[in-house]
Amino acid sequence: MAEIEDAPVYDSFKAAAHAFIGERLRAKLDKLADDDPKRQELQEQHMPDVWLEDAARRVQQIQVVTHSLKPIHPDARGTNLYVEPGQLPVLCELGSHALGTEFAGDVVGNAAALDVYKFLKLQVGGRSLLSALLAEEADALQALHDDPGQAQALREALVSLTAPRAGGPSSHGRAKQLYWLTGDDACDDAQYELLAPLYATSLAHAVYGEIQEHRFGEANKAARLARRDRKSHDGVFHDYPGLAAQKMGGTKPQNISQLNSERGGVNYLLSSLPPAWTPSAVRLPVHAESVFDRMFIARPEVRRTVRALRKFLAEATQSNKPTRDTRKTYTDTLLDELVAFANELQQLVQPGWSKDDERFQQLNYLEKLWLDPLRAELPEEAQFASDWMDMDWPAEIGMRFSTWLNQALGEQFGDAEAREWRKELLTDEDGFKQQLRELRDKLDAPHYIPIRKTHDGLAAGGDE
Repeated sequence: MAEIEDAPVYDSFKAAAHAFIGERLRAKLDKLADDDPKRQELQEQHMPDVWLEDAARRVQQIQVVTHSLKPIHPDARGTNLYVEPGQLPVLCELGSHALGTEFAGDVVGNAAALDVYKFLKLQVGGRSLLSALLAEEADALQALHDDPGQAQALREALVSLTAPRAGGPSSHGRAKQLYWLTGDDACDDAQYELLAPLYATSLAHAVYGEIQEHRFGEANKAARLARRDRKSHDGVFHDYPGLAAQKMGGTKPQNISQLNSERGGVNYLLSSLPPAWTPSAVRLPVHAESVFDRMFIARPEVRRTVRALRKFLAEATQSNKPTRDTRKTYTDTLLDELVAFANELQQLVQPGWSKDDERFQQLNYLEKLWLDPLRAELPEEAQFASDWMDMDWPAEIGMRFSTWLNQALGEQFGDAEAREWRKELLTDEDGFKQQLRELRDKLDAPHYIPIRKTHDGLAAGGDE
């Protein structure tokens, strides 16, 4: 692989200027045949003295700005502004003033003259030719002409691109304008100022550079990979949701400005939409006597399954194995939903949430034991921990579940069906019982549920 050459370093502005002009000549000659008569004409046009005279004439066609009108509308003609950010008042809001001394001036005007600004940006010893000419440094003047008088005349012409254009501020029919009330009487036309917004091109360029680094830089790439792989990372991951890009200038972004051309016409737009309300994934049973009454049945999958099970049982004509298997499929879905519902409250909400007397005073105490088990770890909750360890509550939760399901399915179901629903919950090996095992491990509780007979003969617990 060929080695990449370092950018040339010049010891004087004169050497840098002649190299710049020579490079532009070579680029043009490479496109022509060796016998093309235009070659001689181009060589004459790119003699340093000739090219600099032409640059001094063409520089009048461009202007250095920080706030530009053309991005508002490409056909707008009016005032552009060059205001160094350090001269702007400091505000709490983000604006051009935040750039300080680290900013890039933009160039607007005839795109055919943008090469003049590139020439003035030539660097020697960390200083640009334009800065050196503004300071009237001897080395910069020698780069323009050997004759001091000629050099001074060229200097005056070239640095004029930093000066405001003659004629005073003006707007244009294609520019945006708005009336701003400056007084108290909105009906008095004299109390309005007409504002002409300009595009903060230097600020837009700084924003573009930072977003590009955050999107494609190596540091953010490493952070993005760590986030994707769920690994720890010491750096910061930057993301811009809803980011949009506005293309300015079409296939000729240089017609808008120099900086726009450097960005390929891309100008980033940060999302300014109002925040979208996203309901919390976990809802608490506020002012509810039971979670079965409103919250559990509100789960979409629970509603669909209850409707389907009600319809199936109403239409089933035989009590055979296919009927029992279908019914079990529906009840297994409900049990899975119940375990998932409980897990959300047990794992995603701060332990002890059920202590709030104002919001959860009405909630059944047994359901608090079921849904807020880690409350038992709190130092002041000794009685709650004792009640949880006694394991009386799982059978009662089974009874409450079966009662709810009977009511949800309709009055045609009675005690026999209730016992069946409760049995399926309490013997749900991969669901309800597994959840209890994990909680007992976490709370260092005995690995058994005491066996207690209910009035209908169904065991409320059992050894594991």
